[in-house]
Amino acid sequence: MPSPDPFLARDILARVGEAGQPPEVGIEHLNVGNESLLTVLDREYLEPIARDRRGSSFKLVQAYFGGGKTHFLYVVRARAWARGFASAVVELSPDECPFDDPVRIYRAVAGQMTWPPRDPGIPPVRGLEHTLRSALEDRIEAAGREATEAWIGTDVRRAPVDAPSFRSAVVAFLRAVLSGDEALEDLAGAWLRGEEISPGDLRAHGVRETLARESGFRFLRSLCQCLQALGAPGLLLCFDEADRTLSLPPRRRRAVADNLRALIDLTGREALPGLLCLYAVPPEFLRTVVVEYPALQQRLEGPAILSERSPQATLIDLERLDLPPARLLAAIGERILALFEVARSAGLDPDLQRRNLDALAEEVARSSFEVAHRRSFVKAAVELLHRQVAEQRLLSPADLKELTRQEAQVLPLGALDGFEAF
Repeated sequence: MPSPDPFLARDILARVGEAGQPPEVGIEHLNVGNESLLTVLDREYLEPIARDRRGSSFKLVQAYFGGGKTHFLYVVRARAWARGFASAVVELSPDECPFDDPVRIYRAVAGQMTWPPRDPGIPPVRGLEHTLRSALEDRIEAAGREATEAWIGTDVRRAPVDAPSFRSAVVAFLRAVLSGDEALEDLAGAWLRGEEISPGDLRAHGVRETLARESGFRFLRSLCQCLQALGAPGLLLCFDEADRTLSLPPRRRRAVADNLRALIDLTGREALPGLLCLYAVPPEFLRTVVVEYPALQQRLEGPAILSERSPQATLIDLERLDLPPARLLAAIGERILALFEVARSAGLDPDLQRRNLDALAEEVARSSFEVAHRRSFVKAAVELLHRQVAEQRLLSPADLKELTRQEAQVLPLGALDGFEAF
């Protein structure tokens, strides 16, 4: 893996050093300890979908708060992008994007949709409209403008979809972009985002329905189908369930369970073509929500978790990684040290700093009983290296306790913000 440029390295260090959050891009330069899980997902799911353009699967990702759910989703997304997948990582919350409302689910997915970026070092531009423009640009570059116009009128317009109005809106949007019809582009784009647009405004273009609760998942299926028609081998769809969702009242929890069951069933019968769906939750979700709904429990429970020996398992448990806690933190420290040298060219003694980071990893792992210690460690590691620029020395036990005490004072504040990072 080539080293990142200094600007990207600085950005990664800023993200992890300030709040312990995973970087939007460049996550592969920090990732360690989950290679076996990534290998299974790549070999058993992403590669076959990219090769055959069919198949779909659902996986439940489990980890405690701060246990690496968002980090893992970003790593899988980077792998999916490398194979040409479109993607969307959606953070669920009771207020902004509850999973009990199909309309808001679709809008959130449309808002977070990304086409695989040409430059993996630049943050992706989100939004279904940008995704469609990027797909159109790729097609024009590969086949030319005239052939692309014909392709829209034949292949895209005739693509099999569950909601013909959705396909018509995509065709109208693409043709508007090609012709420079900004009014139609804006109107079709608003409809595709899920905004309330009168069907009459686009009736001349074959759009005869609007987004509603009963059509939310049908629109989501049509989105998957249209993305494949536009050239993507498939879609990686990630839902990041915030811990606060567990506080929903019983009626809304039942709706979440019903929608999740419906989504699992859709992937099981390949009604969502080329889809790999990851749904990340805290362990309490299985213990307090799933057990209340036998139909959902039957679909999620199994004798094993996903691994090389059980690649078909539904559950991915991020508490069971390739490295034990102290060694995992030490390996992360190695990655941070390499990034720091690229970003700062500080001339730090690598052997001395590895000893410091190993000692910090042992101290954090020993003094913390929660997996959120990963966030504590990365923040302390970046702080440690900045201090060592001024004076390189071996850390004393007092230095280690100072660094870890500082992090312990900060962590309770972060526990309120809903971030899922390291």
